[in-house]
Amino acid sequence: MVRILVTNDDGYRSEGIHALARALGEVGEVTIVAPMTEASAIGHALTLRHPLRLDAIDDHVFAVEGTPTDCVNVAVTQVFKGLPDLVVSGINKGWNLGDDVTYSGTVAGALEAALLGIPAIAVSLRQTRGRYDFSHAAHAAASLADRMLRAPLPPRTFLNINLPKGQPHGYRVTVQAKRNHVTSVSERHDPKGRPYYWIEEGQNEWQPHDRSDYQAVRDGYVSVTPLQPDLTAHDALAAVEALTVQKEPVR
Repeated sequence: MVRILVTNDDGYRSEGIHALARALGEVGEVTIVAPMTEASAIGHALTLRHPLRLDAIDDHVFAVEGTPTDCVNVAVTQVFKGLPDLVVSGINKGWNLGDDVTYSGTVAGALEAALLGIPAIAVSLRQTRGRYDFSHAAHAAASLADRMLRAPLPPRTFLNINLPKGQPHGYRVTVQAKRNHVTSVSERHDPKGRPYYWIEEGQNEWQPHDRSDYQAVRDGYVSVTPLQPDLTAHDALAAVEALTVQKEPVR
C-alpha cells in the first residue's frame, strides 16, 4: 500500500487539508500530520527552542504544536517510523507564486520532504471571498501524485502547483515569476502610546513572462513548477571565481 503524508500551514482543522486527503485516498493510505494552529508565512522554520507535542486527533489525523517542517520530521520519525512514499502539502488558501515560495509554509512542507528524499507536492488555490471550492485543486493534486509515483522526478525535486478559481483550462509547466516588491510596514500605537508594527501586503508588480506561474493562473491554468532545494546561483560561479582570484599586489 502506498503511504502518503499530508500536511499544510493552515492547521489540521482546515477544510483544504481534508479535501486533499479525501482525493489522495484514491492513490494510497493517507495520514494527516499538520500544525495545531495556523502557521502561514513561516517559511522553512524548524523548532529548536521548545519541545513539540504530537496529539492524535482521529484515525490517521495528528496535530503538532509546530511548523510544517516540524510536522514532516515528526511524522517521519514518530508516526510512519520511516519514509512515506509521498508528501503533499496544502491545499493552501491563497497562491504561492514566484518569490513568495520563500515565505510559504505550504511550500516548506514539500521542500522538507524533498530534502529527506521523498517525492512531494505543494498545492495552493487562489484566495477568494466566501466559501472555497477545493475540488479542482484536490483532483489535480491526486492526479499528479499518481503520475509522480509511476514516473518519479529526479532526486530532490518537488512540484509547486497553483490553481485558479473554478474549473481550470488545463495544465502549464511553469517557472517562478519575478516581481518588484515594495514592503509596507504600518506603525500603530498601543493605549500607552508605545509603537508597534504590522507588516502588510506591499505593492507588487509582476514582471511579464509568458511561462511564469503567475501568468498561468491568471490565464486560468494549473501552474506546475518543478522546484529544488539547491539555491546555488550556477550562472554566477564564473563571476565569483573571478572575484576570488588572488592577484599580485601592485608595487
